[in-house]
Amino acid sequence: MLGAATVSGNPIPCVAQADGVRVCQGMDGGGGAGDTRLKSFDGSPLALYVVLPPAPASGPDGHYPLMVQSHGWGAPTTGPRDTQFFGPTGDDWAKQGYAVLELQARGFGDSCGTPQSRLADPVGCVNGYIHLDDERYEVHDIQSAIGLLADEGVADPARIGADGESYGAGVTLELATLKDRVMNLDGSLGRWRSPKGVPLSIGAAVAAAPWSDLVNSLAPNGHTLDYQVTSPTADLSPVGVEKQSFVSGLYAIGNEMGYYAPPGVDGSADLTTWQAALNAGEPYEGNPEVETLVNQVARYHSPYYLLDGAYGTGKEAPAPLLLVNGFTDDLFPVDEAVRYYNLDQSLYPSDPIALIAADAGHMRGSNKPADMAYLEPRVGAFLDHYLGGSAPQPPLGVTALTQTCPKTAPSGGPFSAPTWAGIHPGEVDYSSAAPQTILSTAGNPQVSATFDPILSDGLSNLGTSMACQTAPATPEGSGVATYRLPAATGAGYTVLGAPTVIANLQTSGQYPYIAARLLDIDPASNTEILVARGVYRLDSTAPNGLHVFQLHPGAWHFAAGHMPELELLGRDSPYLRPSNGTFSITVSDRQLRVPAPDEPGSTPAVTSPSLALRPGCPSATERLSGTALGRLRLGMTRAQARRIYPDAAPR
Repeated sequence: MLGAATVSGNPIPCVAQADGVRVCQGMDGGGGAGDTRLKSFDGSPLALYVVLPPAPASGPDGHYPLMVQSHGWGAPTTGPRDTQFFGPTGDDWAKQGYAVLELQARGFGDSCGTPQSRLADPVGCVNGYIHLDDERYEVHDIQSAIGLLADEGVADPARIGADGESYGAGVTLELATLKDRVMNLDGSLGRWRSPKGVPLSIGAAVAAAPWSDLVNSLAPNGHTLDYQVTSPTADLSPVGVEKQSFVSGLYAIGNEMGYYAPPGVDGSADLTTWQAALNAGEPYEGNPEVETLVNQVARYHSPYYLLDGAYGTGKEAPAPLLLVNGFTDDLFPVDEAVRYYNLDQSLYPSDPIALIAADAGHMRGSNKPADMAYLEPRVGAFLDHYLGGSAPQPPLGVTALTQTCPKTAPSGGPFSAPTWAGIHPGEVDYSSAAPQTILSTAGNPQVSATFDPILSDGLSNLGTSMACQTAPATPEGSGVATYRLPAATGAGYTVLGAPTVIANLQTSGQYPYIAARLLDIDPASNTEILVARGVYRLDSTAPNGLHVFQLHPGAWHFAAGHMPELELLGRDSPYLRPSNGTFSITVSDRQLRVPAPDEPGSTPAVTSPSLALRPGCPSATERLSGTALGRLRLGMTRAQARRIYPDAAPR
């Protein structure tokens, strides 16, 4: 199998397991005749597993439907029983009659990721370093391998699915967005064909904890709003704030477990130079290394911009998609899925796409057993249905499960709606006109350490989770703008979605940003728990005046007597990189709007959304042109209102 396509030309050996499933493993074998790795489109040797159902073949014409499973960062797949995927394992898929392809991604494991694997084929590994899920390389690697399996009669060209988590979810979302196209090394797109010219296409995909825009997920600027389709420049300018503890940790893992391009060798994959430039901090504008990083990553590593056609590639509806992101995932939060979902639905309203948000994913995600038990069968059923299997039509639209503490407690929900906006018809509002000041030097470092997703890993223990860490509810003092809402009454209320902050800001100093936290204050224990967080980089061209930004979406029930609290800080280290500048921000006329899954009036705290875009509501244009009530309520001029709601036409 794949004999002529291996580095040595030797067939990849296949061995039947005790359960009848056959596992074909291509590894370096110490080089020479024992090297059975796959030769990719550019000659790079790639280690892989191909898992086949028990003999004989049962697919049409001997072909099997094919499932591609892509692994996480620094975690090269270990074969068909690898449990890192949110859905069935490779072994499970093979027992259902699927062939399974699991590549060790370029630059990891035996795919040139270890010194031994590079020594086994030094010529082939010249370009075998990590390209960070580049559509021209890692995605092309998978497409190349699928083409060979199709030509050898293993894979059914009409039934190809993809599943991946984290780093593998990024490449999976890119695969689904390209669907029946391939990106060439010059960035142009062509039709995806096997070496023998067979047309190929992804039939369905599940991306678990993916990014849709890698720039914004690693260094968010907070300029994305979940009720608008994100523009091609909103996430890129200004350059955001580095998630320093994550970026530093991920770089260290990749450096230890994989193979980076030597600095200065390849400007399109110079991860060492990129990480150093981002970690050096401001000023970012005018820094050629940062500009290269932002442009390269947005153009070749971000499925959102591929779907948007922002860099001149033609637009095309993606394959049927299930996106799974976590409310407590501080690396790739729920808005990474929401951004892509909203764009897809604006371009292709009838496109089969589903979004599930839960307490899952990267740190602080609990990945609690109950939520995973809810997710896993839906992943398998979604893929099987669209690949022609026996699974019934899966639900589309948006479904959400809430965060709970302890993680053994049942989640709230599931809440479901056809759209993201529709899942939170209510809103909890709070206003404060009194000015408060944010200072870049203020904040309690012990609280920041408690809520850092990396440091809190060491604090978690059996029965709790990183998402359930608590800190003393003592106000952090001067230099932190703090707003405590009234205590929940009765049975309490649930919030679900992206909290929105609207305020007048007056700024002095250099490189200002706002780190925001929404907390649950338990007065009985005088402790606080993190519900949602975000960051907002102020644009240097317009630092003063009315601003609107959102925290990453959260989902949480405020019990009776508990109080929501919004904190606006000038630093949240080590999670966010501290600014190189010293600044102060005066906040006044602030409004907080927290979406709720309950209907307005269901509890005293939940009201109708104010000037929010909801299904069935008049557009912002109609509201702003028809009444001054909304502007008066916010204290906005018409021009200021149009800055927040661009669809409001000039009057």
